[in-house]
Amino acid sequence: MSTQQPAVPSTTKAHISLRPPTTSAHLAQPPSFEPPSTAWLSGTWHVTDSTLPMWKSKRNVSFTYTPISTPSSAEPIPRLDDLVSYQNLSSDRVKTIEGIDTPSSPSTSGQWEWRGKGWLKIASSHWEILGWGDLADGHQWFVIYFAKTLFTPSGMDVLSRQKEGLPEGVVEGIKRALGASEDGGVKQLAGEMFEVVRN
Repeated sequence: MSTQQPAVPSTTKAHISLRPPTTSAHLAQPPSFEPPSTAWLSGTWHVTDSTLPMWKSKRNVSFTYTPISTPSSAEPIPRLDDLVSYQNLSSDRVKTIEGIDTPSSPSTSGQWEWRGKGWLKIASSHWEILGWGDLADGHQWFVIYFAKTLFTPSGMDVLSRQKEGLPEGVVEGIKRALGASEDGGVKQLAGEMFEVVRN
């Protein structure tokens, strides 16, 4: 897998390559995979497609990542403030979920351990980036895999820097890549993916 998907015109059928989750211990990770930098990941992203049931009754779901530590020899990959915002389908009220993302290991980027803030501090989850890229027209995307927890099933989100979402060819390319995954769980989840309402 390339370190980053090459820039492609929005009108083309994009060929997307995605790695399997690291939770699939029996599957080798592509040696060429390099996750995005913290600078690239920082800021607000909009969930365009998902397999997580909780988003079926929500709209305008976004994730905002903000570094909260400075890279150092002891902590080369910064921790992230993780703010999730969304609205119920029938309400204009914006609700939020706040947490902290800590790199799964000091030397491994692209994987994080999330822990909630406040009353959600008892909740935690593992998430990682399966693929990411920049498009020639300025669009940016990445795919998150969430491991199963006591409270939520495993799942995946497709995110776009722009609220209007991604070109259709790119979305279809991502879905094809997920459906062709060697990981059986990812392949099954790919068939459950739905578009998240954005308006």
